Amino acid sequence: MSAKQTILVAILGVLVLVLYSSLFIIDERERAIKLRFGQIVQDDIKPGLYFKVPLLDNVKIFDGRVLTLDTPPARFLTVGKKFVEVDSFLKWRIKSTKAYYKATAGDRWQTSNILTNLVNDGLRAEFANRSLNEVISGERDQLMDAITLILNNQVSTQYGIEVLDVRVKGIDLPDELSKNVYRRMSTEREREARETRSEGRELAEGISADADRQKTIIEAQAFKKAETTRGQGDAEATSIYAKAFTQDPEFYAFTRSLNAYEETFGNKGDLILLEPNSEFFKYLKNTTVKN
Repeated sequence: MSAKQTILVAILGVLVLVLYSSLFIIDERERAIKLRFGQIVQDDIKPGLYFKVPLLDNVKIFDGRVLTLDTPPARFLTVGKKFVEVDSFLKWRIKSTKAYYKATAGDRWQTSNILTNLVNDGLRAEFANRSLNEVISGERDQLMDAITLILNNQVSTQYGIEVLDVRVKGIDLPDELSKNVYRRMSTEREREARETRSEGRELAEGISADADRQKTIIEAQAFKKAETTRGQGDAEATSIYAKAFTQDPEFYAFTRSLNAYEETFGNKGDLILLEPNSEFFKYLKNTTVKN
């Protein structure tokens, strides 16, 4: 290869290198700014192919997707002066590359520290105005929405960041407080159990007393009905006997005497002392029965 050809190859290589260093690509997942001598000359560069001046321009590329920051658990004090361990996370993304670069120089670690401190400050302020029950269940969604709004207002202009959501993954009591809470819960449940058993016994006694009352009423009504039926039967029997007596008084007297003899001499060992002329032996002495 001649010296001329060598020079041409070298020049071509330099041109290719210059051209390569002059091009940069931004894809849909990225956000970028272009600096010249450290000053921002273009921000919020959209996805596409761009040119820059080699050695003069510098391009900073950032992740433009929605990012998740998992904050370390922190301890906060509720309005009832009870400490809770809160584990939270937030969703964020870059809203303004210019403001983001000026505030953090594009450092993700510094951004995470800033957002963590702001989230903890917001949670601390919100928890201080709510009871333990409210932050756990009653007003948890409202609390998260309020923190998201406040945090977004703080970082939007100053840091060029948009906070999309703040969520609490878990709320736990410190170990020393958990034992006291569990003991108090156990005592409360035992008290409720005693009250329930007492109410049950009272209800059982009431049911038993009502059952006894109903039993007495039913037995009294049954006895009344039985006596009424018996009286009606006796009255009907007396009426039948009376009718029979009026039809044949002599036969009726004879039948009554036979029944008396049967009841009196029902056992072989029975004895009775009467005068022979007693009316009791009337039909034993007189065997003639009038027809």
